[in-house]
Amino acid sequence: MPPVPPAIHSTLSFAGLILAIERATLYAVPAPRLRFLGPLVLRAFHGGTGRANAAVSLSPDPVSDPAAMLEEVRRFHGAWGIRPRLRSTPLDPPGLVEAAREAGWREYDESLVLHGPLAPVARPEAALEVLAAPEERWMAVLATAEHQVEARRREKREGAALMTVPCAWLLPEDAASLFVVADGPLCGIFDLAVRPEARRRGLARRIVAAGADWAIGQGCTHAYLQVSATNDASIALNTGMGFGESYRYRYLSPE
Repeated sequence: MPPVPPAIHSTLSFAGLILAIERATLYAVPAPRLRFLGPLVLRAFHGGTGRANAAVSLSPDPVSDPAAMLEEVRRFHGAWGIRPRLRSTPLDPPGLVEAAREAGWREYDESLVLHGPLAPVARPEAALEVLAAPEERWMAVLATAEHQVEARRREKREGAALMTVPCAWLLPEDAASLFVVADGPLCGIFDLAVRPEARRRGLARRIVAAGADWAIGQGCTHAYLQVSATNDASIALNTGMGFGESYRYRYLSPE
């Protein structure tokens, strides 16, 4: 296990920090369909983003029949016409991933979850628009950095109406995008993108700093964010701003 970075509260254990972040992301990346199954939370939207369309555990307590639990995940997602997904974290019950492997589920898309204090990062940004919804201008910037299939675009548009905690879509100069969510002491940072013609000018660092400034104004003290394990540039950017690795997750789906 990686060392625990500066925590939200000094009394949080490693598992406590993971649980706090995982709970926060249930609000930050909402889904309209949800079921609790023992320690698992099963969620479904349009089959786009992984977090809103996967099962994830909120407790590492043992379960009696991991294979049967996986079959329930398969049924739940199948009922909504989406691919079954398990998002595996250090909070998995014993034997769950092993049961998935035995059943032919394939592992893919490993990501790092980073965490750190906001105060050293926060800086206001003069040319910043703070949007109340993901307008098409914001979506257009985001589309320059990641492949936005229609399911993901629908989830981003419709997800705005499902938000129950303070959030904002940041857009400086129509050149960069960021989505920030405030949930108590934690700020979630998502959807960082910079148009190709605006890159290498420090805009990514500036918009993250602006997001941190917004979050402090909402009462947050720490941020969490996720980065693909293969995205060396993004990992370097965020670790350079003081965010350290807390844990990793990966997805599993039937072949």
